[in-house]
Amino acid sequence: MKAIFDDRQWLHQPRHFMANGALLPNPEQAERIDRLLTGARAAGCSVEAPHDEGMGPIAALHSPEYLTFLENIHTRWQRIEGAGEEVIPNIHPATRSDSYPKSAVGQAGYHQADTACPIAKGTWEAAYWSAQTAIAAADLILAGEASGYALSRPPGHHAFGDLAGGFCFLNNSGIAAERLRNHGLRPAILDVDVHHGNGTQGIFYHRSDVLTVSIHADPERFYPFFWGQAHERGAGEGLGYNLNLPLARGTEDDAYLATLDVALQRIRAFGADVIVVALGLDAFVDDPFRGLAVSTAGFGRIGSAIAGLGLPSVFVQEGGYLCDALGDNLASFLIGYQESRG
Repeated sequence: MKAIFDDRQWLHQPRHFMANGALLPNPEQAERIDRLLTGARAAGCSVEAPHDEGMGPIAALHSPEYLTFLENIHTRWQRIEGAGEEVIPNIHPATRSDSYPKSAVGQAGYHQADTACPIAKGTWEAAYWSAQTAIAAADLILAGEASGYALSRPPGHHAFGDLAGGFCFLNNSGIAAERLRNHGLRPAILDVDVHHGNGTQGIFYHRSDVLTVSIHADPERFYPFFWGQAHERGAGEGLGYNLNLPLARGTEDDAYLATLDVALQRIRAFGADVIVVALGLDAFVDDPFRGLAVSTAGFGRIGSAIAGLGLPSVFVQEGGYLCDALGDNLASFLIGYQESRG
């Protein structure tokens, strides 16, 4: 399997993260890259850099207003007297239809959902190349490959069409799926991150041409809190094309795999001919977020089960934070997939 990665993704170096009223070190550290590259190589992946496919595939999902904001906000922020090094919002509109301000502070509140997506000097360039990495992995499928792994960092599944959040700026998995759809395929997105893929759900919620499925820790008391319940099934033309499978905190391998079977059945019923896996590894028992309790061996079983679909597969890196087993968990997943796919 080929892995895609671009060195410019190192440029995003977030410092801060506010949780429960405390200012903490941001857990989405660039060191994740080294550990994930080690895991990909242990699974036999060769690593390639992506080509630059421009803004078109990104703008297919994200508004030009939002992209202009992301590209320019850090420069604008530095003109504010006394501003911090990172763009972090301190006010938000009540609804998306409220007035759009000219102020950099106001626009930050409009386009950043929370304090977990600080924008620093290198954030835009890293996010851009993270998205190009996902596009390149999708293009592997269009070129006839059976699978491809995108080491996309920063991650993407909490990003809506015009809203960053939860360490995410551009919705890499959604961009990959839209790329495949625009080339005549019928994609399903399967999100196995410990957190619900609320941005992905929001982007496709009213659409029937992309199926979205998310397995995650129950958001009743877990991020992202406001999205991810089972009753959220899509709306309008998209009704019945979104499936949420929330799990109790601490769910272990066997129960997780049983839920994955339900997800895979829905993907078969949709008639997908390609799958994009939003590959969060933070469902791991010892991940810092402690949401679920999947083992390293369990990730191999998840990869094997997904291989059973027999579909071309794009794996786009989402969460999975610094712990000793991060690279091992990726290797286990990719090996499990490849051994079962043959």
